[in-house]
Order: sequence, then C-alpha cells, then structure tokens
Amino acid sequence: MSKIYKLIGGAAPLSFMLASRNTTAKRLYHFDGKSNRELRYARNQKSPFVDEQDGNFILEPIIFEDGFLKVDDTNPVLQKFLEFHPDNGSVFVEVDNKRDAQKELDYLEMEADALSKARTLDIAMMENVARVALNVDPSKVSTQELKRDIIVYAKHNPEEFLSIVNDPHVAHEGLVARLFDYGAIVVKKNAVHYNLSNNKSKLLIVPTGQDAHEAVSSFFMTEEGVEVMTMLEKYISQ
Repeated sequence: MSKIYKLIGGAAPLSFMLASRNTTAKRLYHFDGKSNRELRYARNQKSPFVDEQDGNFILEPIIFEDGFLKVDDTNPVLQKFLEFHPDNGSVFVEVDNKRDAQKELDYLEMEADALSKARTLDIAMMENVARVALNVDPSKVSTQELKRDIIVYAKHNPEEFLSIVNDPHVAHEGLVARLFDYGAIVVKKNAVHYNLSNNKSKLLIVPTGQDAHEAVSSFFMTEEGVEVMTMLEKYISQ
C-alpha cells in the first residue's frame, strides 16, 4: 500500500531533504530492543539496516516536495526506513486520515464539553476558575464579564479548563479565597482569626514558611478543619 508522509510544523519548504544515512552530523540508529542498529536508505537493498545490506548499496536522496513525500508500495524498504527513522514523529509523520479525523473529533467533543460546562458553572466555581486560570480578582469584574471570559478560555483551552473544574483541590482553594475575600476570616500578625459577628477568636497560627491561605487550606483537610470549613461555608452562603 502506498503511503504519504508530511512534515510537521508550519509552512513547509518547497523541498526538504531528509537524512538517509548515518553521519557525524546526523546519527541514524534504531534500537530494536537489544541494540542500536545503524540505518541507511539504499534503493537497491532489501533492508534499511546497514548490517543486513551488501557492499553494493546505491544511495538515493529522500526529498519532501511542498511538505509531502509519497512512497509507493513498490518501495517497501523506504517505507520501513521511514518507520524506523529517528525523526519520525518529530520532523515528519505518516498521513493517516482516519487517525487525524479521530483526533480532531476528540478535540471537538472535548471543546463542546468544556463550553457546556462553562455555561453552567455556579458563581463560586466561576470565581475559582477566574483566580486559578485567569489570574483575575472576581470582585473586580461583573458576573457577565466573568462568564464571558471563562467561556472564551474554555473554548481556546478546553483540556486545561476541564482539568481545573474537575479538580477538587481547585474548589477547596477557591473556598479559602472566598472566606478571606468575604472577611469571614482575617489575618492578624502571624495568625488567622475568625471575623464573625459572634466570634473573633484565633483560628490558627500560620506556620513559618507558609502564607495564610496555605495554612487555612491545610487545616481544612484535617478532621477538625472539615467541621470549621463547613460552618464557614454556610456562613458566607447565608
């Protein structure tokens, strides 16, 4: 079966010559599981491996025209050489329309999932995404601006967006940030204090080397901290 190969990257040159033999400037070896075997393309040989070729090899250039190279099924040696070539996957790839279509379909489905998720986020998660992904203080922008920016972000970075919204640690860190923003807890010197109408007591001392957000986040992961976190979350949700 004939195969087509294409250069990876942006604009393809009018012609590109691929290294076809091992030199000091370009090492061509393939590791077969036991040893590194030297590669060389010679059109009159039956193998791309030097150790399986005879001494009457005829070298032939391998040239991509306008970024593409077609290799007919009458030249299986070149097909095998390109399969083992160390630049396969980094400089060029075999054209596989079915694989490429599946890859594009997977991306489009992921993009659709991200956009659907972005449109249905509650305000708390929108604020979390704003802080983590957009480096935006949600208190400084309107809800409409926030939702617009998150939808745009989800469209252009669907994988990263889905990773963030599905990460339980993001919601956890977001709650800590909201508690500070709301003023339910405040920092006084080297300690975090409650700032409730009926409770101004010390919540915890900030350990050396941590900031207040990290200290509170770590505390909320303890058995005692979970109860405090639940109470504070209800307080700011009233």
